[in-house]
Amino acid sequence: MLHRRQLKLLRAERRPEVFKGALRGEKNVSGPEYFRRTAVTRLAVEADDRERLLSMVREWKRGCQIAVNVAWEVCHTRNEVQQLAYEKLRERTRLGSQHAVLATHRAAEAIKGALEREGDGTKPEFTSPTVVYDSRTLTLFDDRSISLTTTGDRVRCRLVFPDHGYQSQYLDDDRWEPAKSTLHYRDGEFHLHLGFRRPRPDVELPTEDATVLGVSLGIENLAVTSTARFFSGAELTHRHAEFTDLREDLRETNTRSARRTLRQADERMGNFTRNTLHEIAGEIISEAETHGCSVIAFGELEGVREMLERATPFHGRTFERLFEFVAYRSAERDITVVQVNPEYTSQRCTSCGFTHPQNRDVEANQFECLKCGNEANDDYNAAKNIGFRCIRRGPLSSRGVGAKYCALGSGRVTPDGEFIPNEDLEAVQKP
Repeated sequence: MLHRRQLKLLRAERRPEVFKGALRGEKNVSGPEYFRRTAVTRLAVEADDRERLLSMVREWKRGCQIAVNVAWEVCHTRNEVQQLAYEKLRERTRLGSQHAVLATHRAAEAIKGALEREGDGTKPEFTSPTVVYDSRTLTLFDDRSISLTTTGDRVRCRLVFPDHGYQSQYLDDDRWEPAKSTLHYRDGEFHLHLGFRRPRPDVELPTEDATVLGVSLGIENLAVTSTARFFSGAELTHRHAEFTDLREDLRETNTRSARRTLRQADERMGNFTRNTLHEIAGEIISEAETHGCSVIAFGELEGVREMLERATPFHGRTFERLFEFVAYRSAERDITVVQVNPEYTSQRCTSCGFTHPQNRDVEANQFECLKCGNEANDDYNAAKNIGFRCIRRGPLSSRGVGAKYCALGSGRVTPDGEFIPNEDLEAVQKP
């Protein structure tokens, strides 16, 4: 079927833009063009406007569903779905021209998500009471009110949030401009997840004396840093296994109630995964800042998936999303994020350089060098090797990014063993 043939293509489309270096080599993520933030506010809606917004919610769901029905098993990209379904939405719904475009894009995203899920994939159904807006369909005013397009007249509502709420930092700063946003209706009230964006300033690239934080990805330990920070993947893997079993049972039942339960379970799993990865990404960036690192190095994602025998498609997607979260959030902190060739990083001794498959006990997650006897957790050993490989390959791209030291919990070290303890480093944030 179509979704099986397109799965690899879909994954390739979602990867961040990278610059390729030598030796299969290093990939340097340039960072997003914009910083993006979301401010959640309640809307003060008059009775007449309330009915207009509810009508808009119903029409939006109907339009998205029509677009999915037309494009399912035919195409999946935004341009393709828009070309196929736009005229039908204009004929069969009361959505305006821009919202018809947005509905086709939302349908394309839903189709992609369905195709990427493990199993046969189920055609998306739009039941959530939401509407997507963009800069053409909403207008933000200085008096903290907003105008929203509906199927009829526009409605203007006051934004409701605490006087000193975090929302003010985006509303009162001219550098932030309104971007794609989502209207939600729940418990009888309307809330707006108001998107903002501002251009990313030019980042000063690291010098060749920079310090790199190595990050190893795995299954038992989702991520381990060269500073010996361990982030477990056990709970995430366990919850996904439970969700997979539940999904199979509900698909066999295939009643309306079962489909509704499956959508709810899928949403809960997605929220838990997203929140977990955001938390880990934040901790990785914090670790880099604590140790004065201006480069974070991961093993090349495709290579990592190939090397982990127990990795499932879920783990592959998880690695990609974690990398994207780290790359996205690092851009604000002038930290460069790269990928390096991960081959043999789990088999190579960081002390003497001896490389052999039997150095590593996969079942015990343990590394012991057959030559010099050096012992360590295998993921931690790999994280240090990733940092060293980032350094040994010299400039990470044609842009001239380089590094000299690999960060450790106790200090920083060069691949040749030159060690500087934290006590002698001004860049390290002392407790």
